[in-house]
Amino acid sequence: MTTNAQAATRALDVGFMPLLDAAPLVAAVRLGLDRKHGLELRLHRQASWATLRDRLLSGELDAAHVMAALVLAVQTGIGGPQADLAILMGLNRNGQAIALSPPLAEALAQGRPLAEALRALPRRPVFAQTFPTGTHALWLYHWLAAQGVDPMRDVEAVTLPPPQMPRALADGALDGFCAGEPWGEQAEATGAGRRVVRSGQLWPGHPEKVLACRRDFAALQPELATALTAAVLEACRWLDADPRHREQAAQWLAAPDAIGLPLDRLAAGLLPRAGDVPEQSLQFHADGAANLPRIADGRWFLEQFRRWRWLPPAADGGDEGTGDADADAWLADVYRLDVYHQAAEDVGVLLPAQDASLDRGRPQ
Repeated sequence: MTTNAQAATRALDVGFMPLLDAAPLVAAVRLGLDRKHGLELRLHRQASWATLRDRLLSGELDAAHVMAALVLAVQTGIGGPQADLAILMGLNRNGQAIALSPPLAEALAQGRPLAEALRALPRRPVFAQTFPTGTHALWLYHWLAAQGVDPMRDVEAVTLPPPQMPRALADGALDGFCAGEPWGEQAEATGAGRRVVRSGQLWPGHPEKVLACRRDFAALQPELATALTAAVLEACRWLDADPRHREQAAQWLAAPDAIGLPLDRLAAGLLPRAGDVPEQSLQFHADGAANLPRIADGRWFLEQFRRWRWLPPAADGGDEGTGDADADAWLADVYRLDVYHQAAEDVGVLLPAQDASLDRGRPQ
């Protein structure tokens, strides 16, 4: 069992980006859940997703808070180094947003087509995402395409760390961005822009950040991987159990070494609001549905990689670039259900039934 109090404490270095969906890692440490499972989690805030990726691959980090699509991009070697990674669990569902400059947001609110408003700009439109093959890029490109804008031809896509996006929008260097909260909230609070769509509206209950590690860590140290997963899984459950827990988490995240924004901005993204649709809101546990690694989600990410021609079209029912004609077998090596099942059993989290509504809500 991972709760053996007599076991020696093992220190693990875990990276995260300053986003609300890093809350499970912060909560696991603040609540002492890491110690309960024989670990000492040393959290390291990262400046960018590329830096986090590189430090995870080099071994400077044992595990990390990572965008699910980033893991698969590294696994396929798209746009950077190829390496074998493992997804231990999901950290959250939903919780991202697309923000536009005030003039563009106003044009959209008045019913003007986005494509027409962009053509009226004095220069080529510039939109930011946080990593070229990350989830924020996928949500942004999907939304732009649905608005009649070709994200590969009609706009310039740039990569920025999320904390830099509101300022760049205010300075006129950007016309819009997609990032995890609280940076859409920050753009609105400072008048830099307006959120025009939340990611949960694009795909209710979509997968977002995951707890990931190198494949050899998961394979060669399964007890450590299970203990880490169990500690973070308990933190996810705690965050969803009571709104007061999220109020406490907002205070922890306001620390300079976490996110470092005013408490009210963090609470606005963490606490439920009147009119919120639960399936579209930030969820950390959702009775385990937010945490179970789902191979079906991996299939969707690979489909998007092919949609934007980052991977060749699938052949013979498989996925080009995966090195295996059986895509599900390949994805099963990434989505470590074995580790998750053991961790869930250790902390008393039931495995959720397969939720067909998630598949129905997945965008095409």
